[in-house]
Amino acid sequence: MRRRPWSASFAMHTVETVLLVLLLGAMTGIAARYLRAIPLPLIQIALGAALSWPQQGLHIAFDPELFLLLFIPPLLFADGWRIPKREFFALYRPILRLALGLVLFTVLGLGYLIHWVIPAMPLTVAFALAAVVSPTDAVAVSAITRNLGMPAKTMHVLEGESLLNDASGLVALKFAVAATLTGAFSWADAGKEFLWVALGGLAVGTGLGWAFALGRETVTRRVGDVAATQMVLLLVLLPFAAYLVGEHIGVSGILAAVAAGVTTNFADLRRGEFVAERMQTEGIWTMVEAAFNGAIFLLLGLQLPSIVGTTLAAAGEDWWQPVGEALLITLALLGLRFIWLTLGVRGSLWRAHERGSMAEPPSPLLTLATTLAGIRGAVTLAGALSVPLLLPGGDPFPARDHLVFLATATILFTLVIGSVGLPLVLRRLPPAGEPLALREERNARLAACKAAIAHMAKKAPATTDPERLAQIQEAVGRLTQDYRKRIDLLEDPAQPTTPEAQAESPDAVRQRRQRYLLEMELRLNALHVERNTLYAERQAHRINDESLRALVGELDLAEISLRKRLAVARQAAGLAGGAPTSH
Repeated sequence: MRRRPWSASFAMHTVETVLLVLLLGAMTGIAARYLRAIPLPLIQIALGAALSWPQQGLHIAFDPELFLLLFIPPLLFADGWRIPKREFFALYRPILRLALGLVLFTVLGLGYLIHWVIPAMPLTVAFALAAVVSPTDAVAVSAITRNLGMPAKTMHVLEGESLLNDASGLVALKFAVAATLTGAFSWADAGKEFLWVALGGLAVGTGLGWAFALGRETVTRRVGDVAATQMVLLLVLLPFAAYLVGEHIGVSGILAAVAAGVTTNFADLRRGEFVAERMQTEGIWTMVEAAFNGAIFLLLGLQLPSIVGTTLAAAGEDWWQPVGEALLITLALLGLRFIWLTLGVRGSLWRAHERGSMAEPPSPLLTLATTLAGIRGAVTLAGALSVPLLLPGGDPFPARDHLVFLATATILFTLVIGSVGLPLVLRRLPPAGEPLALREERNARLAACKAAIAHMAKKAPATTDPERLAQIQEAVGRLTQDYRKRIDLLEDPAQPTTPEAQAESPDAVRQRRQRYLLEMELRLNALHVERNTLYAERQAHRINDESLRALVGELDLAEISLRKRLAVARQAAGLAGGAPTSH
């Protein structure tokens, strides 16, 4: 049998590794449902470390450039696509102060501290380590803080910071490494390089995002939703294109991917009629985020035993020394973050609160929570491993292994501290009441229902046939009654707007709402019966697979809509003082 060429064998090994990592990511996601007390990223890191710990375990060569290309662009694109743009631009001052000012503050302050604690590490290498650990990780931040009750606007600030500070951290790393290699450094050159990298990356991403939006608009204007699948596939490839083009011309591919996501979201605001495309897009990005998030933390865990084992073995009986250095660096990193938040960002947060951009005023507890949310992740590891092995003369890069170990340990410490400390701190924050986003969503639903009623009232039936006219009026009456029930559930119980609600006592209103909730639950049960009957019809060979998919798809759409309406209705019933019924 003819052996495969080395290149083909290597490619197959890479494909097998990626498939295995994706499989393990899906399995850990399922396992996390049963281990709710442990954050999913920690489970995935622990599993990766366990798989690679034995001598014959799974060992993967970590290529920083390949890693940054495959995993980071789609995740940052998705974050830029999903992040609320109104809040993002309303909070741009604190976001920029964290994404730019805090990175510079961290590189300088932590760099001098590292050099003082570890004199054997040259100052430029200490600055490189500080630059590596300065950016927070968007994936890790969202994975740890999700569902912990972080105030919404604070979460928007954290998301915006982690989307933008990668560029400033990586530029700082680039100049620290260049200073180590050449022995020269220029603040003017660093400033020019940063502006070119950052603004160029944003321009590339914005340009590609708008070009894609214009091309998609041209195609779908002619063929409609028929090309939905092809458009979604092109959308999935867009972050990779933005990253590659940005890196090719020497600007930030990471910021290009973020800007492409933000731009595409703006273009999506004009595409309300493309239902199939929108549903496919949501589904594919949910899958991509879940798969790639898991892969990132598993790959991080797979690197741990070799990185940690090499350093601790070299330290011998003094193994505690590098561990203590890593812990000290982590605490100093969080301390510098707390100081910057208190002195450099608190004022802009207060002004944002006074303008109404932030519901929660800055407080020491909120500052502490924001500090603990400064979690480092895969970008830090990729940056550390991208440090060259050799100097131009052929000598080893000074303290490179030590730098990689300290960066990796910092990732672990910030993950553990954030996972343990954030729930404790957030539990002590005063209740924020109803989130602004939920109130706005309820008001938007109210506006949509009232607009539909007004449209039906103004729309004159296009017929003079008395029987047809009576049928239309009866149908409009039933539909209007259904919309009024929804309005009754959604409006503020303290300020009823419909005549029926104003004329009734609070108990009568509550009972009517409970009846409507019961009706919606019965409808949901009826949908389940319909679906089970359709599957029974297929099993009895009375319909074919194509008919089954079409009919079940209709019921799935109806159930998604009904479940969302039921959840909002239950919440509204709770606000009204009634106990929601159980399903």
